[in-house]
Amino acid sequence: MTREANEIAQDYSAMGDSVTLITAVIAGNKMANESAKDRQDCVDRNTQHLELMVAKTDWGSEDMTAVNAAISAGNGYTAS
Repeated sequence: MTREANEIAQDYSAMGDSVTLITAVIAGNKMANESAKDRQDCVDRNTQHLELMVAKTDWGSEDMTAVNAAISAGNGYTAS
């Protein structure tokens, strides 16, 4: 299924939200009072979302640098 331009823009925006959340959780700026399991689950879910989205083949000129960095950081993250 081919996405419309507005759907691609919405998906890219949602990916940015996941990047922000992954980065903030890893840095300790979000969910700091939550359990390690909850923080890990959040990072894992958002990383998986990014992996699924970045694999789509109908992206245009969107810059995936931050997305790929967040995927790498998320996959390397272990909550403690």
